[in-house]
Amino acid sequence: MLLRAWADGDSTALEQLVPLVHRELHRIARHCMAAERTGHSLQPTALLNEAFLRLTGVAHIDWQDRSHFFAMSARLMRRILVDVARSKRLLKRGGGQPPVPLEDAMAVAVERSQDLVALDLALEALAGLDTRKSRVVELRFFGGFTVEETAEVLGVSPETVHRDWRFAKSWLRRELQQGAGDGR
Repeated sequence: MLLRAWADGDSTALEQLVPLVHRELHRIARHCMAAERTGHSLQPTALLNEAFLRLTGVAHIDWQDRSHFFAMSARLMRRILVDVARSKRLLKRGGGQPPVPLEDAMAVAVERSQDLVALDLALEALAGLDTRKSRVVELRFFGGFTVEETAEVLGVSPETVHRDWRFAKSWLRRELQQGAGDGR
């Protein structure tokens, strides 16, 4: 109700909404930051604040439900981190380091901004082929959503999320390895 009221321009709804969603947004931000290198210029609270500023700056979003709100928040946080990585990449321009395969990126923190940029580019390519599989990676990897939460957000079964997750990891791994071979 509060999301819809906020979307309709009720600023008091936003004031009531913030305390209700803050903890979950902070959890998503911490999860996003867990994959970043130590000493990253953003901290989870700053990432959360930046995402919230961007959310409040959007003129009108037809919020479907709470899950849609959190999924959109996770997507915004990913975009913010990628924007930061791209700006740092422009400053450093290169380094010759190959992208980390998705499996390794999930096992250890992504330490170089070009890895996040390469992953984002591969994820955008996957979205061109299959949007749902791309959303599964976005929600699971960047948002820290469980299989069940991801299934709820996407309106599919947990089994479908498992299949999409397996396919997406394999596809992204191949893309990242090819990108490393191409010097991307």
